[in-house]
Amino acid sequence: MAASHVRGRGAVTNTAGRFEQFDTVPCDDGWEIEEDFPLLRTDVRDEVARSLITYNRSPDLPFDRSINPYRGCEHGCVYCFARPTHAYLGLSPGLDFETRLIARPNAASILRKELSAKGYKVATIALGTNTDPYQPIEKNRKITRDCLSVLQEFNHPVGIVTKGAMIERDLDILAPMAAKGLVQVGISLTTLNADLSRRMEPRAPSPRRRLAVIRRLTEAGVPVRVMTSPVIPGLTDHELEHLLEAGRDAGADAASWIMLRLPREVSTLWQGWLKDHEPERVEKIMSKLREMHGGRDYDPRWGHRMRGEGEYAGLIAKRFALAVKRLGLATRTPPLRCDLFARPAQIGDQLNLL
Repeated sequence: MAASHVRGRGAVTNTAGRFEQFDTVPCDDGWEIEEDFPLLRTDVRDEVARSLITYNRSPDLPFDRSINPYRGCEHGCVYCFARPTHAYLGLSPGLDFETRLIARPNAASILRKELSAKGYKVATIALGTNTDPYQPIEKNRKITRDCLSVLQEFNHPVGIVTKGAMIERDLDILAPMAAKGLVQVGISLTTLNADLSRRMEPRAPSPRRRLAVIRRLTEAGVPVRVMTSPVIPGLTDHELEHLLEAGRDAGADAASWIMLRLPREVSTLWQGWLKDHEPERVEKIMSKLREMHGGRDYDPRWGHRMRGEGEYAGLIAKRFALAVKRLGLATRTPPLRCDLFARPAQIGDQLNLL
């Protein structure tokens, strides 16, 4: 499928997931008729969630639990490491990931139930680690907002990762939580080049808009980390210091970085995008990535997958360290408060005797 057939989308193909036998791509029917392929519309289906909090034991991650109100992401970032998860639904990690979305409308009620369980032990919940909680469909569905309301009700700490400008809508919840030390936000900033961003992250807010979000959040007292992720060798790596400085100037007080990751189907999707959008850079970018992963497109080992290894990976790490020191940005932030957590009274609870 050519790029002209998928205007406004990140992936240029809809190759079947690894569990499927057939590809969901157009084929020649023999009629040789010129066709005008329409824009692919977003289809959203509901899923009744049985559980919401997902636990992990990865030493690469600074949290042990997360929640995701949606499956798939309309932002369409072609490099998204979460794309392979759509294969578990019998859908393509390509165009299906950004056009066939799953919403979990009962997420807030399930979250309230899980937080109310007697055996629950509080720790920061990460929101938006797999798919963006502030992707466009959140405007009408408001599932993320409902989950935040529950977390506020319980005084539960939460760390949010997003590219979405819609997070500004929820400042009435986030600002009071931030005042109690219950929330931190990470804003992903991949490039300052608006044209590149538009092609690579077609339905995500522009770089300028994301910087405005950082400014708005920090002015409201919400601590923000600028996340220069992913760093793409040969394409965005030269922007690293500029991204950090722009984030700092917008109000961010902390920073982090992750190297481009190409797990499973993402590698094929990424290389297809490169050939279509940046053909002269394909060899340079892929050779650098393989250099960092022992000759492979990606090495999933813990302690390795986020940064890679070797001379180039070490150079990026040194550049980042020097830049954050010069700019006064933190790489570690104070932990969010867990001591305020309290289960609110529920209907049917026995009242304390006076």
